Amino acid sequence: MRYLGDSHIQEIGFHWEALAAVIQRALEAMEHGDCAQPLKPYLRYGDTRNRIIAMPAYVGGEIRMAGLKWIASFPGNIEAGLPRAHSVTILNDAATGVPAAMLNSPAVSGARTAAVSGLLLKQWLSSRPASERAHRIGIIGWGPIGRFHFDMCSKWFGDCIEKLYVYDIRGVDFRLAPSANEPSAIQTVAASSWEELYAACNVIINCTVSQERYIGLPPSPGTLLLDVSLRDFKLEAIQGIKAVIVDDWTEVCRENTDIELLHRESGLQQDAVMTLEEVVLRDALKRIDTVKDPVLFCPMGMAVFDVAVADWFYRKSLELGIGATLD
Repeated sequence: MRYLGDSHIQEIGFHWEALAAVIQRALEAMEHGDCAQPLKPYLRYGDTRNRIIAMPAYVGGEIRMAGLKWIASFPGNIEAGLPRAHSVTILNDAATGVPAAMLNSPAVSGARTAAVSGLLLKQWLSSRPASERAHRIGIIGWGPIGRFHFDMCSKWFGDCIEKLYVYDIRGVDFRLAPSANEPSAIQTVAASSWEELYAACNVIINCTVSQERYIGLPPSPGTLLLDVSLRDFKLEAIQGIKAVIVDDWTEVCRENTDIELLHRESGLQQDAVMTLEEVVLRDALKRIDTVKDPVLFCPMGMAVFDVAVADWFYRKSLELGIGATLD
């Protein structure tokens, strides 16, 4: 069995267009029914803020791999100087069930999250006229997920970003960015508040672990909200948005997410939302005016994407001779 720790994942690196292509291949397998993904259970005990989630899946198509991501999220770890999230992914040969690899790194999950955002961002950008291609991207939260999104946006979409704003209640140290030592023409701004960032940007990516909803302002026309945190928006901020996208309705309409809030308080129903599959594979964004209409994307996180991304890192490790072989 191949073993990849965090240093191995970092050595392989994060190739965002390749990772987004992996997500698209997983979506194609889903469209053909060539996948399996049970509803993920949440294990809770003691402090109810904490959770450990089991995410099993099989992905067919070109990938053909089964696996399980076991991810712990303990928000209080931050105050103790520990990472909030810890994640282990096990891959099994789809034909035999034999364990193929163990990836012991939260970076796999972080890469999946940012790659999904990047794929949706690519679709949104392509739906807009050329005159509307210069953007101001704002990232709320400078933890690992925020920094993954910063790296993805900088490397993949740098040619169409006017400014990249970041805000975190603990402050922002751009030296922590994965690409901090690489030259970049992008102007970065450490915003003094989320309100400053929110007013200045037309792409908002919230990557926080906030325990309370704090964004109460509706977005400006034509804004894309990448709601990675899932629980940052008050009802008055998002209830007027007509263009809502989810990765999976059943997964995301629970656990006090912003989608569940809209469902419970505003009557949002499954047939009123678009799926990531429809947007990426069937150009569903062409049905709306993305210059005028705000778009809200709420990704709960799908196990098929985690298995597909872990499989990519596993295959790259074999190709590059990175990692260890365990008996």
